[in-house]
Amino acid sequence: MTSPVLPDRAEVRTILAAFGQRAAEDVPEELGSLELTWLIAEFEQRYGVQLDLDDEQFEAVRTVDTATEVLRAAVLAAAGATATAAAATPGAAQP
Repeated sequence: MTSPVLPDRAEVRTILAAFGQRAAEDVPEELGSLELTWLIAEFEQRYGVQLDLDDEQFEAVRTVDTATEVLRAAVLAAAGATATAAAATPGAAQP
């Protein structure tokens, strides 16, 4: 199984720009809780995973940089868990 191609900082800013219909360069470095919640939903939709951030992870995300780092790691973890579950399911197609 290959890892999904995850967005870098610039692409995360572009994703956030859609929230509030603004240019990517107008996205502030500091994120509010609504922006973060929306960004998490966007990552879940794009990558077809359910991100399960604990309170500590959620609270740690306050900037575009930390959002990029935490959400990339969460998508990889969720994708790995999904692949592991599929491999453990009898009759599951093997890649």
